[in-house]
Amino acid sequence: MELPPRPQGVPPPAPGGGPPAAAAATQTAPTAFRRSGRNLYLDFLRALALVRVVTYHTFNWAWLTLAFPAMGVMFALAGSLMARSLDRGDRSAFAVVRARMRRLLPPVWLFGLVVVAAMLLTGWRPDEGGGPKAAGWARTVYWIVPVGEPPFADTDWARQIVEPLWYIRAYLLFVVLSPSLLRVFRRMPRTSTAAFLALAALAQSGLLPLPARVAEPFTDLSVFGACWLLGFAHRDKLVLGLPAVRVWAVSAVVMAAGGWYALTHRTEEGYDLGSIPVSQALWSFGFVLLLLRFGPRSDHWVTRHRPVHAAVVLLNARAVTVYLWHEVALVLGVVLIDRMWQVPALENSLPLGATWFLYLVAWPLIALAVLLVGWSEDRAAKRPVRLWPRPVRQTQGAKGDRPRSARDN
Repeated sequence: MELPPRPQGVPPPAPGGGPPAAAAATQTAPTAFRRSGRNLYLDFLRALALVRVVTYHTFNWAWLTLAFPAMGVMFALAGSLMARSLDRGDRSAFAVVRARMRRLLPPVWLFGLVVVAAMLLTGWRPDEGGGPKAAGWARTVYWIVPVGEPPFADTDWARQIVEPLWYIRAYLLFVVLSPSLLRVFRRMPRTSTAAFLALAALAQSGLLPLPARVAEPFTDLSVFGACWLLGFAHRDKLVLGLPAVRVWAVSAVVMAAGGWYALTHRTEEGYDLGSIPVSQALWSFGFVLLLLRFGPRSDHWVTRHRPVHAAVVLLNARAVTVYLWHEVALVLGVVLIDRMWQVPALENSLPLGATWFLYLVAWPLIALAVLLVGWSEDRAAKRPVRLWPRPVRQTQGAKGDRPRSARDN
């Protein structure tokens, strides 16, 4: 993909990652978003991605990975926010990385505390499965710093609950690498983006002999690295400057290549992109490029509809909670429905065997998780604790300014 030069009037970042004063004060790309506020279009995409993740893990519809590649979207949005934080210039890159980790890890620790306690109560021990006992207990450190797969019980419910942790691991690695990645991207945007897509093809080929514990994070980084860099490009206003025809052409080519590979390399899960790294990388890149290039230039379409606005604010303020705990909600939903079968009145009146009924049961359980443990996200971000985040009414400001939805990232 050929990225255009930086728009006129927006000089390159100053050494150290901070934008010059002139760049900080002006925006040349047409946009109606306030610089001090949140981009509700990006928040809407993140909320939609979370709903898609829950839907996919409930119904296991492989076509959803094609209809909306949620993980690629989430990595791109995270990359844009990370670049924004690094560009502020009021903190060192190390401080930015530390702040991002501080905001993410406490909710993960709370999740791990509950899950590990539940597994221990069922008789599990970290040294199960063979090997030295000390090594098994030592691996529990991954529940504190999730850069590797933590030990867990060899049960279906435990495997399902810990499945989302791969995203946490990949996100942390991208955060740590972002100061270097951002410098490389701004020097060689096309080359660095193409390099990640090439790495995804290498991961797919299996030609690189890596141990499983290294191969998994390498695959995750290579598959979603191009999307993370698209987030950088979005931050630098490079995506908006691309000619529409070129964007359509590039997206069509890479998505066609990804789709063709998926169709010709069907796995046991069918055409599920989650099992086909190179297809996931190509399809997600093209899809996200279209979303960022042709997104709305204002957010009034979100604020105009109060239920939509409220849902977007809530899901973004509790994104980590919803992502981590939705599998727990699905497991508990199955347990709850099993109990319903034992009540004749419920058995005869409710569609207990329908997957969509499990989907309806899971969302109230996710809401319960938001109420019970969602506060950990506020504490981690040093925000006032809110049980149920809602849009904040704007009492002051210029005419036409939109209400602030949450503390800025």
